[in-house]
Amino acid sequence: HVQLVESGGGWMQPGGSLRLSCAASTTILGPTVMSWYRQAPGKRRELVASITGRGTINYADSVQGRFTISGAIGKDAFHLQMNNLTPEDTAVYYCSVSLIAGEYWGQGTQVTVSS
Repeated sequence: HVQLVESGGGWMQPGGSLRLSCAASTTILGPTVMSWYRQAPGKRRELVASITGRGTINYADSVQGRFTISGAIGKDAFHLQMNNLTPEDTAVYYCSVSLIAGEYWGQGTQVTVSS
């Protein structure tokens, strides 16, 4: 069982940056996908970015060029650097790790972008 805890959320004005971190209770090993999702009020949870254990990265079109996911096998944390934030990025952000043993989620961290 893997526990995940997000940190780094908060309030930021448009154009600013935040860095989210996802700390795992154990080292992430084996075939895996590390992901960040977000859910805005009244909307479905959506994939923001993911990175596989082999380093394959995928971004949602809405964050391409602004957000950067980083992480690697053998580490116990991964991150999401968010630049040039807009009010549309306001949401609860969740990290997730998919392993052979199952899929694990954090509790979420609120990101609010407003002036």
